[in-house]
Amino acid sequence: NVYVADTGNHRIRKITPAGMVSTFAGDGNTTQFNCPTGVAVDSSGNVYVADRYNHRIRKITSTGVVSTFAGTGTAGYKDAAGNTARFNRPYGVAVDSSGNVYVADFDNHRIRKITPAARIEDRKVSTFAGSTAGYKDATGNTARFNYPSDVAVDSEGNVYVADHVNHRIRK
Repeated sequence: NVYVADTGNHRIRKITPAGMVSTFAGDGNTTQFNCPTGVAVDSSGNVYVADRYNHRIRKITSTGVVSTFAGTGTAGYKDAAGNTARFNRPYGVAVDSSGNVYVADFDNHRIRKITPAARIEDRKVSTFAGSTAGYKDATGNTARFNYPSDVAVDSEGNVYVADHVNHRIRK
């Protein structure tokens, strides 16, 4: 299956190999996304969503159950447990082979890493790379991005960033 963030309609769509399109999550009632922009799928079939204007990362199980994976819902920047961490317009998400979730935290100019755990309060959100807006090749907090809009992880664990305003793909 392919999952698509239908940003303008505030839904996540599922496209089957046969070409059948359906709404997987985001019916506007119990599950309210606000401009979802990025999706990633882990090895168990869970779908992670960058819920941009809700300032959260959401998780959808393979059976369609939606929960907040990390973020308070209030814009800001805070590295902390999953239930107290803050994002500011997360745009893209990726999942590595260990289940770590990487987030392109657009307005914070950072790549964030969420270490998985069963309970949201046991998850750890940390800054993987970036600090303030700019352009600088470096590691960790000394690297600089200018509105990172997406992130990907390859099979070797390398993280790639779409650095929007700098017009570059960064590794």
